Amino acid sequence: MIRLQLFSDAPTALLSIVLSVTLAFAAHWVIYAIMVRVVRTRMQPVLLPAIFQPTRWLVVLLALSAGVQSLDLGQKAQVLWSIGSRMAFAMLAGWLLFGILRAVRQIVEQQADINAEDNLKARKRHTRVRILYRIVQSIVAVFVIAMMLMAIPGVRTIGVTLAASAGLVGLAVGAAAQPALKNLIAGIQMAFSEPIRLDDVVIVEGEWGRVEDITLTYVVIRIWDDRRMIVPVSYFLEKPFQNWTTRTSDLLGTVFLYVDPTADIERIRTAFVAAVQGNSRWDGRVAILQVTDHRADALELRGLLSARNAGMAFDLRCEVRESMLSFLRGEMPEALVRTRQSIETGQAFTRPSALGE
Repeated sequence: MIRLQLFSDAPTALLSIVLSVTLAFAAHWVIYAIMVRVVRTRMQPVLLPAIFQPTRWLVVLLALSAGVQSLDLGQKAQVLWSIGSRMAFAMLAGWLLFGILRAVRQIVEQQADINAEDNLKARKRHTRVRILYRIVQSIVAVFVIAMMLMAIPGVRTIGVTLAASAGLVGLAVGAAAQPALKNLIAGIQMAFSEPIRLDDVVIVEGEWGRVEDITLTYVVIRIWDDRRMIVPVSYFLEKPFQNWTTRTSDLLGTVFLYVDPTADIERIRTAFVAAVQGNSRWDGRVAILQVTDHRADALELRGLLSARNAGMAFDLRCEVRESMLSFLRGEMPEALVRTRQSIETGQAFTRPSALGE
């Protein structure tokens, strides 16, 4: 049983602890209110709200530690207090670092608007800060756990006892965690090589979608029909895939038309260019129509058009295709593909005989 051996002035010491903790609360609140008012005159405060709670309890812990010095605790109570205060300090310090990291990430993301039309630089910054944030977050978590364990004297003894078998345990854990470590290292590489970025338009395993999230071990692809494809990070460093927005979000689209070989190509070309230029989704770069194939019954016409991003390019293709089909039906019905057959004079049409007849 733990007994507290207090001085004769124990009530005074306890009152001093209560007053010091109360003053710590009040001082922290006053300083925080002043800082928020000063910062708010220049910008929206982001860092201060993130560190409010951890700094308040750190100040209280420091005030409590100073007040406990005036008490004469027993040996066991002193050991428990020492261990508990160190572990609490490690937890609060980690909480404070997490808050700072989260605020810095939020500030960087606010400065880079990913919703802008030309958002390549913003997507680069968002991708890098998100991956680095998770890397640093993992490192801080490991250090916090290590500091908490170091506060317990018995952990060091257990560590010495397990040192002899550490090699075998390390091999077993390493073999089991090989895929996770592989993806973790690939995630760190991706933060700097950037084969993909947030909001990139990609085609992975035959599926068209956008990069919705990038973690240290996997990537979330939002498919066009709102499905989610979860892909290991290492996939993007080991296998080929299509990225439609590597350098810019501008994209070329195609529209194929099949017309009769006798059709007036120049007239169709003029109608195609007019349809593209009259559409608000066109970005003004490319609008051409060419004959790309010639078959016995039809000509293949390929129209190239351009748009600011993949979504607009898809809609532009559909609308121009509809416009051209309407033009061919209404203005040039003779250009539609027709099947021609001829019967020579004096020859009758006969049905081919069945096998065996």
